Amino acid sequence: MPSLSAESLPGQLGRSLAPLYLIHGEEALIALEAADAIRAVARAAGYAEREVLTVEGGFDWSRLNEASQSLSLFASLKLLEIRIPSGKPGTEGAAALQDLAGAPPADTLTLVILPKLEKAQLSSKWFTALAAAAQVVEAKPVGRAELPGWIARRLKRQGQSLSAEALAFFADRVEGNLLAARQEVDKLALLFPAGEIAFDDLRASVANVARFDVFQLSEAWLSGDSARVARMLDGLEAEGEAPVLVLWAASEDVRTLLRLRQGLKDGRTVRDLARELRLWGERQRLAEPALRRVGPRTLMTLLAECARADRQIKGAEPGDAWLTLRRVAASLSAGR
Repeated sequence: MPSLSAESLPGQLGRSLAPLYLIHGEEALIALEAADAIRAVARAAGYAEREVLTVEGGFDWSRLNEASQSLSLFASLKLLEIRIPSGKPGTEGAAALQDLAGAPPADTLTLVILPKLEKAQLSSKWFTALAAAAQVVEAKPVGRAELPGWIARRLKRQGQSLSAEALAFFADRVEGNLLAARQEVDKLALLFPAGEIAFDDLRASVANVARFDVFQLSEAWLSGDSARVARMLDGLEAEGEAPVLVLWAASEDVRTLLRLRQGLKDGRTVRDLARELRLWGERQRLAEPALRRVGPRTLMTLLAECARADRQIKGAEPGDAWLTLRRVAASLSAGR
């Protein structure tokens, strides 16, 4: 079955309950809320007993067969949860999950919860069998571009709203920390009545809980968002991130842009070069506009600045590596 978004799950649950649900993905809050929604609707529909199997260590997969066949002593309907935190069921588990997908147990709503999976796991026989038989919810991260809309929908549920400017400010304060973002939205329901919340009230109320990943930097500077890049670097340094990881991200992108420029000059397309240069998703879309903004002379200069930052990190040259990296990031995003 095609994947459901977290937003569309309540609608599906309102129409009918499927015998099998599969939740997977890296955004813990989305996965948690999806599972809670399924549990709540199942409970209201009479699935009074709940059994949880957590697959870890030397898990005995015969327990799944027993749980599938056992009848409840207290209710006619049962919710069976199978949690696989590693995302790796092993050979025996793979066979058991394929059997489960082929014949979900009667009078049982089965919920399988998985983490973010690698490409090999997503294409495995056990996963494809589950995905074909289940209602699938993928817990995708909420990116910076989608975050204002996500916040606005949450606020709407509690009868509140923000201006576009206030939503952008809110998103900046909670980017990369969705659980804290939910907590901040919930806090606004306690602090203010229904209606539009004034920007000044919001600014005084919302904590700065943003968390950044070094891998988000690439999208930020390739998109030319200088303010976001500066904010992310401040956050990474404050969180104690190693500057060598930021250097790696910057130097990789500079080299990628140089190779992309040469490939385009040779008559190839970005799509042709994507696999070779590992340009996927947003990075593929942003790379060519970034090349129009950042010229070859600037890129060569930035490569030299990356080498300088490397020497500073190793103590072979005096100077602040973070300051050098900020210059590199500013040039990559602004094109100067």
